[in-house]
Amino acid sequence: MKKGLTVGIIGGGVSGAVTALQMSNLGIQNLLFEKKENLVSGPPFCHLHAGGNLYPEIPLEECKTLLKQSIEMARLFPNSIDKRPTFIAIPTNEKYSVEFIVNRLKKLKKYYEQLICEDPQNEIIGPIDEYFKVYNEDDITELANTKTKAKPLTSDDWMRNAIEIVDTSNLKTPIILVQEYGWNFFRLAAQAHIALKESKYCSLKTDTTIKSIEDVSRDENINYNWLVRTEKETFKIDYLVNSAGYKNSELEKYLNLREDKHVEFKASYISKWKSPHGLIPEIIIHGERGTPHGMLQLTPYNENYYQIHGMTKDVTLFDGGLLKLDHKNAKINFNSKIQRRLELGWDKLDIDTRTKRAINSVTQFIPSFKNATVGGPPLFGAQQIPGKNPDLRVGEVSFPYKNYARSEIVKASSALTVTNQIIRNLGWQNEQTISTSNKLLASVKEKDLNSKAIDLAVNRGFPEAMAKLLVN
Repeated sequence: MKKGLTVGIIGGGVSGAVTALQMSNLGIQNLLFEKKENLVSGPPFCHLHAGGNLYPEIPLEECKTLLKQSIEMARLFPNSIDKRPTFIAIPTNEKYSVEFIVNRLKKLKKYYEQLICEDPQNEIIGPIDEYFKVYNEDDITELANTKTKAKPLTSDDWMRNAIEIVDTSNLKTPIILVQEYGWNFFRLAAQAHIALKESKYCSLKTDTTIKSIEDVSRDENINYNWLVRTEKETFKIDYLVNSAGYKNSELEKYLNLREDKHVEFKASYISKWKSPHGLIPEIIIHGERGTPHGMLQLTPYNENYYQIHGMTKDVTLFDGGLLKLDHKNAKINFNSKIQRRLELGWDKLDIDTRTKRAINSVTQFIPSFKNATVGGPPLFGAQQIPGKNPDLRVGEVSFPYKNYARSEIVKASSALTVTNQIIRNLGWQNEQTISTSNKLLASVKEKDLNSKAIDLAVNRGFPEAMAKLLVN
């Protein structure tokens, strides 16, 4: 690797932030350009995909990849992980098989055991024997005769609280509890921002818009490869990382690059509701995506706030929300309603209407949720999906030019994997130094992290409580 190399990273989402953090940790000089005031302000994430169990349609190998990547990111950002399990069930009228999901979980459990054998510190999502547990009808009946607990500790405690509120009469058995933890993006953003501001190797350029990019590598009279122009300055860059998310194709117009990909706009909704029986796990009710019975996801936050996903066009998905881009059509052209939400935010009527639809979608399985109210603005954004398959959930990185990397993560858990590939492409061969630890992140004090996370939540219009962990 060339001594004195400067890396330019465009986009301060989770991928760009992790790339800057790991490069800074290795002493690689970098500049991180972010259009907004703070980092990780794009599409939100709420779930550590430790096995991809939200997606019955994706293959086992993708699930294994998501499990490994989730473990790596949980080790890098342990202060952002909410250690609560996930309840998974299938309605009786849905096509998915519980047996298929259980058999896949058995294979994932073996893979988790393999990862722990390779490195005992990988046991970060709980003991191997507790990775998942199935509950048949007799188990559920027996649990129903025990008391609920306001602060559950064991898998049985969490399941007991869940079956108290979930109408299980229309669900297939067994029901599953799996250790797919929560992931608080406000806390990750806060820790990353503080760490990079303190780093002597990263120059953090927030509130900065890229105006143009120029490849100057063919000029033998200069010793750098790229010119990156912002509204105020021009920067000389040796190696360029495009982490601009779904807008990375807009930057690549300067490079005459086009690719096959999808871009999808999605939203989830914040509600407030007090469970009368204490904390509950995340609730996943599987259903076919895009149909009126698409998957339902209810994610608990602190102080009785809940995030709702529903993979229907009434809730999370939108007409015109999925765009296909290729060499013939590289322009991101959402309809006017979606574009207005992306650029200007949501108006109150829009928020109320979609959030109430989301609440109503939950009541078919949790009848008492009818008392929930609107808890804040939606969490929303557009995400990229590389390639021709819109069901892909594992992120990628490509190197279409020398000294240029294109990061294309779909799930936040892929960020560290992509970063490590970029660092190797730079010529950093000592893999022992590319690790799941980061001294910059470790140096951030808990009180500073908490304060910054709350500031981020409040400044974006969300309840302060959402910046705190559900389980301390």
